[in-house]
Amino acid sequence: MKNNLIQKISRPTLRDQVYDTLKQGIVTLELLPEQKLNDTELAEQFGVSRTPVREALKRLEDEGLIESFPGAVTRVAPLYEQSAVNAFTVAAVLHSLAARLSIPYLDTSHYDMLKQFNQELITALQQQNASAAIQADDQFHDVFVQQAHNPEIIAALSRVMPKIRRLEYAKFSSIDHTHSPEDHRLIIEACEAKDSLLTAERIEQNWMSLGNWLASSADHAQSATDQGER
Repeated sequence: MKNNLIQKISRPTLRDQVYDTLKQGIVTLELLPEQKLNDTELAEQFGVSRTPVREALKRLEDEGLIESFPGAVTRVAPLYEQSAVNAFTVAAVLHSLAARLSIPYLDTSHYDMLKQFNQELITALQQQNASAAIQADDQFHDVFVQQAHNPEIIAALSRVMPKIRRLEYAKFSSIDHTHSPEDHRLIIEACEAKDSLLTAERIEQNWMSLGNWLASSADHAQSATDQGER
């Protein structure tokens, strides 16, 4: 298996670098769902021993991004839509909590950042640039996550967000993201008013609106599959 995103690594913390590279490839679909992975081949491509590769694969398996089966078969996990839908519910609550905790720490500089990231989101959506849109959305919400000053929220989100973003990359062309910039504008408005409860409520609604769309999409797909099997 040859992939251009995998480069030789010469710096320390090899396991973390292998993990970060593979995770990025899985989330952005450069490594395709159900694509088989061979630790020996990966080690050769990274220019490292098999140990950091195996450790990285085990960590990704614990997070549900990699699957392994008897017979030494390891593959990228399929796109389990229901799993991503479930992750949206958790992410919505965590981001809402982060927003509520962050309000006392936000100032004009943070409001300016939020407005900038929202404008970048608008531009990316107009250009149908999935990577730029998802990055801008991540940066927007990360303002609240960082200013919440709660590392447990960051740790919890690190486990659920990859499933969400992976599905967004897969469905970007069919998801109506146009509501998000307006959602963000209302969130900024609540921030500037220092209304922590309203900000938290609007952020949760922002996340759940996309999660609800995915839930209905998954139900429709399952219904179509069931009808086709009859």
